Formats: sequence, C-alpha cells, structure tokens
Amino acid sequence: MYRQTHRITLTAAVLTLLLLAAACGSEQPGSRPAGAGVGSLTGVHWAVDGVTVDGTRHDAPAGAYVTIDDSGRARGNFGCNHFSARTSFDGDRVRLADASVTEMGCEDKPMKFEETLARTLTDGPLKADMDKNRLTLTTDGGDTVRLSKEQDVPLLGTRWNVTALGADGVARSLPQGAEAHLTFAEDGASGKVTGRLGCNKVSATATVRDGNITLGRPSTTRMMCEASLMDTEKRLLRLFGGTVEYRIDHRTLTLTSENGESVTAVAAK
Repeated sequence: MYRQTHRITLTAAVLTLLLLAAACGSEQPGSRPAGAGVGSLTGVHWAVDGVTVDGTRHDAPAGAYVTIDDSGRARGNFGCNHFSARTSFDGDRVRLADASVTEMGCEDKPMKFEETLARTLTDGPLKADMDKNRLTLTTDGGDTVRLSKEQDVPLLGTRWNVTALGADGVARSLPQGAEAHLTFAEDGASGKVTGRLGCNKVSATATVRDGNITLGRPSTTRMMCEASLMDTEKRLLRLFGGTVEYRIDHRTLTLTSENGESVTAVAAK
C-alpha cells in the first residue's frame, strides 16, 4: 500500500504539468477528433492490448480499458485501479487531464503495468491512428498505447475470473495464490453456477432474471487452505443463498449483494 501511495502522487504530479500545458493549447473539450482516417473515439470500449515505452513492449493485464463518452469524459482501468479523466481533442490528437484514480492495491505485475500506462496516457497530446477495430495512441516521443474495440461478453457460458472483493466502498484484490472463478450455465432461467472460491470448488443453482441472479445454497468441496485463501472463500460464500445484482461492462462483471458487498471479475480470454 505504501508503494501504491507513491504511484498516485507521481501520477498527480504529471497531471498537474499536463494541465498547465493544456491551458496554452487549442484543444476543444469533449469535441470529436477530426483527423483523416481517425473517426470517432467516443462511445467505444477500447481494451488496452499493451504499451511500448523506449522500445520495450509491455502486455496489458486482463481488464485494462479506456472509454470516452459524448461529454468528453474518459473512464477506464489502468490494469489495477479505475480512473476518470477529462479529454480534449485537436485534429487527430487527444489529451487526457484532470484524472482521479481509485486506491486499490494489486500484485506487482498489474501495478507496474499501471504505472507505465498512466504515464504514457498523460504524457501530453497523443496522436490517434485507427485501423478498422484497432487504435494506436502515440506520444511525441514515440511511445505507443495499443487498443482494440471490444463488445460485451455474455454472462452465461463465460468463465469469470474473480479479481477483487469490495465492501464499504473499498475494493481489494485477491491474495496471492487465490484461484477464484465462476461460470454460469447457458440456461440462465433455471441453471447453475460452478467454479472455485479461492480454495474449494463450488456449485449452486443460479436463476438469472432482470439484471439479478438468485443464487441457491452452495455445495462445496472440503479442502483446507491457508488463512488468506479461506478468508476469501468465506466472503465469496456470502453471495450465495440470496439475490445479487449483476452488471457487465464489456469483459468486466460486477456482482453486488443486498448488503452492498461486491465482487469484480474479468472474462477469461
């Protein structure tokens, strides 16, 4: 958590410099890019494929993405934390500024990628080049962010790998070594869910209707694991025997229980 606080402070400093530079530019907030062949970046879920900095390629973890709405607000995930930022366009260039970032800690690899992506996206104006369903954002120094257009993944039949648990407005990533995933059967009207909860396998009935999932009482294996994995399992078990609300944002699934606890999961590739 201490290392993560340092990361957010660094990002805030970069964004402060970015705002000063943007004050002298000619970008129009929320306007659509007008460069030849670029088209509109708004209203699309752009999955981050990777970042290349100083000639070194860094592949993105699952769940990293950027969207820009019609008001010119960018939202997304850096690889661990979610962010929101103001965008402005000038021809075929887009600039992100005034960002706010959540403060969730993740394993080292997603956090290191997050630092790289955040710096690149906020490193001044980015030249946008589109080729069918792919987008490349290039800094003046030649570093690039590679993205691809993505459609929503179906709830049923998809393996959802759990990445974080939330409570009281705070989300935390799973402990190292925790394997948690859920798959809802194709027959959502009166089907079932199977998976793993961090330690043990689980199965239960699952009825999907009107944005909600009613989960039956779980049947699990009886294996014992270390304390952190069993704690994760106990929290996931609280979803069962009740109704949860579900929301899908392209490859990310969020389950929210009646008491406000949440589970975030990413579709397996």
